[in-house]
Amino acid sequence: MANRHRGEISAVLDGREWTLCLTLGALAELEHAFMAADMGALLQRFSGGTLSARDAAKIIAAGLRGGGNSITAEEAAQMRAEGGATGFARIVSELLAATFGESKTEQSSANP
Repeated sequence: MANRHRGEISAVLDGREWTLCLTLGALAELEHAFMAADMGALLQRFSGGTLSARDAAKIIAAGLRGGGNSITAEEAAQMRAEGGATGFARIVSELLAATFGESKTEQSSANP
């Protein structure tokens, strides 16, 4: 079971529930993949509001490995999510929010 306080989320991929987490190692992997100088640059990139399928695949694969799953990037890229592209975007959004925290907009709308 995923522990949100540890930055973990649960996601259903290929009909199976997985735990994803962007550990320090997973973040380092993403810094390298996105050629980001540091975590701040990585966060800035993710906050840009655009997400390619390639980006989503890299983030989900890193999260799966950070969650303790032995899976290659190629295997992760072949997985299916409920809701298709929208489902993948939701998983990425939840994973980034669990890792970096919610935006001020999300926090204020959650606490009227």
